[in-house]
Amino acid sequence: MKHSLRSFTPTLCRAMGVPLPKLAKVDPYLDLSNLKTNITKALLFCPDAFGNHALKKLPELHQSIKESSTHEVELLSIFPPITPVCFASLFTGATPEEHGILHYEKPVLKCDTLFDALIRAGKKVAIVAVKNSSIDILFRERNLDYFSMDYDPLVSVKALELLSQNKHDVIVVYHQEYDDLLHDSGLFSELAVKALEHHVASWKLLVREASKAWKQNFLVSFTPDHGGHIDSKNGFGDHGEDSPEDMELRHFFYIK
Repeated sequence: MKHSLRSFTPTLCRAMGVPLPKLAKVDPYLDLSNLKTNITKALLFCPDAFGNHALKKLPELHQSIKESSTHEVELLSIFPPITPVCFASLFTGATPEEHGILHYEKPVLKCDTLFDALIRAGKKVAIVAVKNSSIDILFRERNLDYFSMDYDPLVSVKALELLSQNKHDVIVVYHQEYDDLLHDSGLFSELAVKALEHHVASWKLLVREASKAWKQNFLVSFTPDHGGHIDSKNGFGDHGEDSPEDMELRHFFYIK
């Protein structure tokens, strides 16, 4: 049986030697028992809606991501596969019923999260996200650094700046171009495919720049939240169903 998004937080906590947040009760989805020492730095890249549906349709993108990865994990999203529900589960290890987000809404989460666990362990955390996105809002009111940017390119610019400054232990980087365009132009329109290519290029850039800033004991993750399907009513893209297109994911890691 495949793991779910809930296993990401236990995986990262085990890699960094950090005690789990209170609601994270599932096993890690990646065996890191062969690590000689704990990971000390992590960059978490979150490209919205980049599901396995895209990797199947565009295998050249799958191959390109793998070229900059050391590990690949098959997993399932959380139902309903909707952005705030998914990222709440990814960064708490909790079910939707436990963290309280059951549909599309963006409250500030009051439950224990990965970020609370990292802060308790003395880690300095930054979240760099598109302004007013789920990741920009859900994890507010914590003792970490928030950077709200106008869109994906400026998110990347800020992330690269933070890497060069080397003041943070964990940096979250959220992009949303593909999710926006699948809804507006279709799942694999020319614009949507360009957005997927942009996300892959951003991943490779972040791996390269993290490798310059952090010489060892670090990881970079490619951790999307859900996939997407074609809406039979209008022909555009959508998500939120219990279907393989919406639920099946692959996460990737570069670990050094």
